[in-house]
Amino acid sequence: DMVYASHPFDVVGYDGYNYPYAFSIHDFEPITGRIHQPPPVHQTFETDAFVVCSFVPRLYDYHPESIPAPYNHSNIDSDEVLYYVDGDFMSRNDIEEGHISLHPAGIPHGPHPGAAERSIGKTKTDELAVMVDTFKPLMVTKDAMDIADGAYYKSWLD
Repeated sequence: DMVYASHPFDVVGYDGYNYPYAFSIHDFEPITGRIHQPPPVHQTFETDAFVVCSFVPRLYDYHPESIPAPYNHSNIDSDEVLYYVDGDFMSRNDIEEGHISLHPAGIPHGPHPGAAERSIGKTKTDELAVMVDTFKPLMVTKDAMDIADGAYYKSWLD
């Protein structure tokens, strides 16, 4: 055991390797830009097994020709789990707070049909979501399969 003489966060300008006991997503300040920012700008924590990204209320891309909806992509090196906490998730159709999505490594995914078009002209989002990208494949449990939406894959069809 290690005991500090004072709490390690009782400093100004702390930059070290001790991690907080808790971190409120409401304290995360997002990076925004004129063009779409990739998911790593939302990264909150990293371990040797996964990263945690926080999607919080923020300005959308502000280039005059930008399309705020995220682009279609495949995570070739990680499984992606996204927990929708609160707000309006403009990149998804019929997603509500409390939903969880899993996008296994290599499976293309992105905005649902119509989401890119709906995002044009929007200036900000009030979404609140937490994403975990793993560095090794996830093992889906029976409990997870019991609550799975078997029609989720159809959500990308018109």
